[in-house]
Amino acid sequence: MPAKEISTEKAKKDKLFYFVANALVYRKEDGRCLLLKRSETEKVHPGRWATPGGKMEWQDFDLEHPTRLNGEVLDYLDSVEALLKRETMEEAGVELNDDFKFINSNTFIRPDGIPVVLIKLAVSYKSGDVVLEEGCFDDHTWVNAEEVQKLECIDGICEEVAKTVELYK
Repeated sequence: MPAKEISTEKAKKDKLFYFVANALVYRKEDGRCLLLKRSETEKVHPGRWATPGGKMEWQDFDLEHPTRLNGEVLDYLDSVEALLKRETMEEAGVELNDDFKFINSNTFIRPDGIPVVLIKLAVSYKSGDVVLEEGCFDDHTWVNAEEVQKLECIDGICEEVAKTVELYK
């Protein structure tokens, strides 16, 4: 019988974590990627340059409308891509195309002790003027693989921008 509710009640405590995805948004017209400067009030990497993204939430799993019923399992295809489209719109006001490309993955433990699984995908910019989510970001910029080197970024961002630019050449 398929799940009727979302719950962690029966989950093993040592199997739980945040799932986070970030997008390296590439603008084809000038070969640059979008970076957002995190607010100084953020718990993780305050004041550093980052890419848009966010955590998977229970609302991402509509029990009444899964993509398919796979036996008794509710499947949600392309949920990571949908998460990135939603978060990029919320955080930066820009729309993404559907040409997602895998960049890398990382696991880490936040300063508050919460373990995180992070994946990063490159995707091309579709439309929209950047409008930052209030209280979360202080600035934005579009950079190429050389320009990103001058910014105080979260570790790995410089390499990810370079890889994204290379993927879309």
